[in-house]
Amino acid sequence: MTATTRTIASGSGWHVADVICTAGAGDRPFEEAHQDFCIAAVTGGAFRYRAQQGTAMLAPGSLLLGNSGTCYECGHEHGSGDRCLSFHFRPAYMERIVAGVPGARGLTFEAPRLPPLPALAPLLAEAEAAREMADTDAFEELSLRIAAAAVATVSGATPVRRAPSRRDQKRVAEAVRRIELDADGQVSLSALADETATSPYHFLRTFRQVAGMTPYQFLLKTRLHRAAVRLRLSNEAISAIAFDAGFNDLSTFNRRFRRVMGETPGNYRARRPSR
Repeated sequence: MTATTRTIASGSGWHVADVICTAGAGDRPFEEAHQDFCIAAVTGGAFRYRAQQGTAMLAPGSLLLGNSGTCYECGHEHGSGDRCLSFHFRPAYMERIVAGVPGARGLTFEAPRLPPLPALAPLLAEAEAAREMADTDAFEELSLRIAAAAVATVSGATPVRRAPSRRDQKRVAEAVRRIELDADGQVSLSALADETATSPYHFLRTFRQVAGMTPYQFLLKTRLHRAAVRLRLSNEAISAIAFDAGFNDLSTFNRRFRRVMGETPGNYRARRPSR
């Protein structure tokens, strides 16, 4: 076996894997099958991808597009190894994503890949950073955003922007309250969408339009705000504050806090006014 696959995050109808392949020019390609719809972001190396839609060269920044139930073959005639962030979607889940993309023409990918496109670069960089930071909670939203971006790009769909309805605003307000109540626990985008009777991607798009940020970004903001308040008001251990706020890893909390607040939690606490 020349590839190792590690599942990073998963949910109902989707999962994300970090795939590292060490195959080289001397390794004979063999046929495999896509069990689900697959959108794989190439983050290193290059390889040839042959599928039902055609043959293409995949390089860093490009997206491999695979249709559920179809066979494919990868070859490394011109170099050794590659690494991909591979997003997988069950057909029913993918169908709901496609239905939420205005102007999308169908469920099946007609092209084998998307080349490195400037419009997709920030999103793919965000996904790769989440992998390197082990930010597994970010991947539910990232998988939806990447799938929708791929579908829209392949379909040539033009984004349709409309003002959010009062019903949309009510749904988002209810979701905001739910996030605030449960910020220290597990808050799933799919669960929030189910409570508003919308598809996950439609809910994500509407929330971002109304609130100005994604549900996960709002969740992080809420957690970091509460942690910052406790750092100023108490002498509790920083690790205890981080875990109580909903962060499962102290190093992740420290990185997030420093990125948002501009300094480490310890330095932030040290600058509090004496009481």
